[in-house]
Amino acid sequence: MNTDDLSELLKQLYAEQDHDLRQRFDRSLPFQDGAFDRWERARRLGFGEGASIYNSSLVYGDVRVGEQTWIGPNTLLDGSGGLLALGAYCSISSGVHIYTHDTVLWALSRGLEDRRTAPVTIGDCVYIGPQSVIVAGVSIGDHCVVGANSFVNKDVEPRTVVAGSPARLIGRVIGDGKDVRIVTDAVS
Repeated sequence: MNTDDLSELLKQLYAEQDHDLRQRFDRSLPFQDGAFDRWERARRLGFGEGASIYNSSLVYGDVRVGEQTWIGPNTLLDGSGGLLALGAYCSISSGVHIYTHDTVLWALSRGLEDRRTAPVTIGDCVYIGPQSVIVAGVSIGDHCVVGANSFVNKDVEPRTVVAGSPARLIGRVIGDGKDVRIVTDAVS
């Protein structure tokens, strides 16, 4: 098979896959996210039962994920600087970056300083909003919400809602099970 034949075959496969996804789920995905089973990828990576991770997500180093955790497209899970542990029943939205290292001081010192490394822990039942960044050394407790586009550079206590850049406390998570709800602070 020559390159042109392969190209045509891939285009045909994508068209069929796209049609099927639109019919079954009312969605259209990039080829790689539609062509590969995200639950199978999670199993291959050793993640917990029922976890899923899109094919467009990058995974480096020591990353451990609990059961039923959903990892959206175009995410970056960096366990290259230490353990990155995500709990069970978490939702890691599209475009989230979680790092266990940074090279800020290395760059500023012209390589005289080492890169900084530290593990990251995210508890159970946590929602991380789209395009958020979590830096090395951060721990996020159980039942937390991180708002979209947040920069999390310090620990987040259990049952809290944080948002912003840098992230700050804006509310609490109260209740359990079907009675859980978010209570945000009044904005003046």
